[in-house]
Amino acid sequence: MHQESSLRSRKSLPKGHELLSYKIESVLGAGGFGITYLATDTNLNRAVAIKEYFPEQLAQRDDDGNIDATSEAESKAFVWGRERFLKEGQILARFSNPNIVSVLDFFELHNTSYMVMEYESGESLKSVIHEGRRLSEADVLEILLPLLRSLARFHNEGFIHRDIKPANILIRRDGTPVLLDFGSARQTVSGERLSLTSLVSPGYAPVEQYSDKGAHQGPWTDIYALG
Repeated sequence: MHQESSLRSRKSLPKGHELLSYKIESVLGAGGFGITYLATDTNLNRAVAIKEYFPEQLAQRDDDGNIDATSEAESKAFVWGRERFLKEGQILARFSNPNIVSVLDFFELHNTSYMVMEYESGESLKSVIHEGRRLSEADVLEILLPLLRSLARFHNEGFIHRDIKPANILIRRDGTPVLLDFGSARQTVSGERLSLTSLVSPGYAPVEQYSDKGAHQGPWTDIYALG
């Protein structure tokens, strides 16, 4: 009930809402940078996950579904973040890695950006932990090693994830892990630093992500969170 109330307050798109050829089915989750939906690709008749750029500290949605900055003061950060979100979606679409969620499409609508990803079924590492299931050393290595190898390639391309946590690690039915939710990803080097980057996941974010002064972040930011 608490989650449903929270999502309603964020004004998520309703079931049945159409985004180009995609139809919204439900809300999968919401974070500091956006809302993730379960949707149907009506052209291919398959399930997909769609991440909507919606930074909760900067944006609001009107009755027509359009998203705007909450004030003139926040407008620059909102627009910059939207452009980065779309550009990073375009770059992520080039990746083909079994342990990183696949980006299938990206587009702009409702004055914001959307990233369409392959919908992965399984259970999150967060669920495994909350249910109190014990993981052996072999189990942990089976999860960590593939993710570390995948992150190495991601980092070599000049990107960091910035929101690695159990909720964003899915364990497929065959036991293999996949890293989800790249809506917070950004390039490690940027000519512009904005307070938009200060949103964190307590308990997993390193100290540099708590800084509002654009503290230097890099691959070590992800390694800390994964460790």
